[in-house]
Parts: sequence; C-alpha cells; structure tokens
Amino acid sequence: MTAEAEQLAGRILKGERRALSRAVTLVESTRADHRAAATALLEVLRKHKRQALRIGLSGPPGVGKSTFVEAFGMMLVKAGVRIAVLAVDPSSARSGGSILGDKTRMDRLSRVASAFIRPSPSMRHPGGVSRRTREAVALCEAAGFDVVLIETVGVGQSETMVAGMCDLFVLLLAPAGGDELQGVKRGIMESADLILVNKADGDLKPAATRTLADYAGALRLLRKRPQDPKGFPKALPISALELHGLDQAWAEMQALAAWRKAKGHWNVRRAGQAIHWFEEEVRAGLLARLKDDARVKRTMAAHGAAVAAEKISPDAAAAEMLAWLKG
Repeated sequence: MTAEAEQLAGRILKGERRALSRAVTLVESTRADHRAAATALLEVLRKHKRQALRIGLSGPPGVGKSTFVEAFGMMLVKAGVRIAVLAVDPSSARSGGSILGDKTRMDRLSRVASAFIRPSPSMRHPGGVSRRTREAVALCEAAGFDVVLIETVGVGQSETMVAGMCDLFVLLLAPAGGDELQGVKRGIMESADLILVNKADGDLKPAATRTLADYAGALRLLRKRPQDPKGFPKALPISALELHGLDQAWAEMQALAAWRKAKGHWNVRRAGQAIHWFEEEVRAGLLARLKDDARVKRTMAAHGAAVAAEKISPDAAAAEMLAWLKG
C-alpha cells in the first residue's frame, strides 16, 4: 500500500469528511489503479473492525424518501447519533449520467457536522444500489458513523439487493396506494423488517390507518423468519412532514438490532453477506476478463451476427458460445 493511501486511511479513521468523500470517489472509480488502491485501503480499514447500524431504505418514487431521511437524520443527530446517508440516484440508460439531487433535497441535514450525505449514481446496476455501495458503507463505518442509511433508487420490487448489505431493511410506503401493495409483491415485502406508512397526516390520516392494516395483514401472511422476534416484521404509521412516529420507528429499529445481536443472528447475517459479496466480486471479475479478451470478443461478435441474420436462435448461439468457452 502506498504512503498516500496509508495517510488517507489515517484521516478517515479520524473522521475527516473530506478524506471520506475522496475515498468514496476512489472506490467508485473503474480505473484499474484506483481499484487496486481502493482494495488496499479497505483492507487496512477492515482491521480496525468498526461497525455501524446499517439501515437500507426503499420505496416507490414520490413516497417521500428524501423527506423522511432528512427528518429522521435530524432527529438522530439531535440525540447525539452520527449518521451517514448514501443516496443512490438512477443513471440514464442513454447517457449514463445521474442528477444526484438528493443532497439538495436534504438541505438542513447536509449542513450538520455530525451528518454525511453522499449521492452516488446507480450506473444502471440492478437492485436499486450502486455496485460499490457496499464499499462506501465500509468507509463510513471506518470514519466512525453510528448509523449508515442507504437510500435506494426507488423503483419498486427489484430493490431487494440492498437487503444484502444492511442490518435492517425498511420499506417506506404511502397511504391510499391500493395498487402499490400489488406492485411491491413478495420479493421486497419478504425482505422488509419494518414497513413505514408515510404521509399519515391531514386528509390522508384515515387512509393511512386502512393501508396500515392491509400491510400488517400482508406481513403476517408472507412469512415468519427465525431472525425475527415476536411482533416483527411490523408496519407503523409516520409523518416525515409533521415529525410524527419517527421516534417510535427508531426505537423499533434499535430493539430489533439489539435482539438480533443477543441471539447471534447479527453476526450470522453479516457473515452470509460477506460470502455473497465475495462471490459477486468473483463473478464480476470473470465477466470483465471475458469482455476484455480479444478472442472472446471476436467469437461473440460472430455469434451475434449469426443471430441477427436469423441463422441461429439466441438460445442455440448462447449454448455454442458457452461450449466454446468451456473448451
């Protein structure tokens, strides 16, 4: 590891925000030399074994995720909790760019010294998070934050990947969304530890009560997991606008995290996540090597041309390509 990287690690461990921002930029880079430096940096920081409560947050667009994060974050910092927010923004399928507007929507929280907000592009990575979000979480833990909140893109059912990098997965939903329950379906509902029905205020309050009952019933029907204490998963009403229910939601998160630690589920969950991401990194590395191989490129191009000319079906061409790779 270079002296520069060692110096960066030391600054991160001291909680320097500028060093943390620089490190997140480093781990998000696709340059080979940056990847090598990022891997070495993370390995040094890992030895210090700092941990934070990792909370994943998902929900449909327009449900008020940014409003909730700012209100929730402000409540935590007032209680002396240091919070880091990793907000993933969708990337354009055409240009690859992202607006990265989450920080501007959290104006008050972004000015607090004990809070850190980092918007990142999803780079069209499936699952609502960036491929390097997991590494950014590790950096925030090393910087001494107590809570790392991962706010996903917000596209709905496919956003279960964030559950594989957090300790608690929170699903934010809105009242009076009859089709919304159908939209999120089993995948994301089965991953949720806590459902928060936002906007439970004003004229929407009666609708929130009905919606809450619907989600609570759905959770009871879906599953009971060994890592859930009695009463979990559960649905709660909140109003990020009027600041109602946020303290109860935080109390429930702390209670669930404490129970899982006491029962040993916390370490088992994190160990399983580590194995999963090791396997994902190997798969991604193998695919990258294949894409860079000139012979593979030529063979893929030839098979693609044959498929386009309707000389062979896509399935048959894929079978031939895989057989060729196997040798």
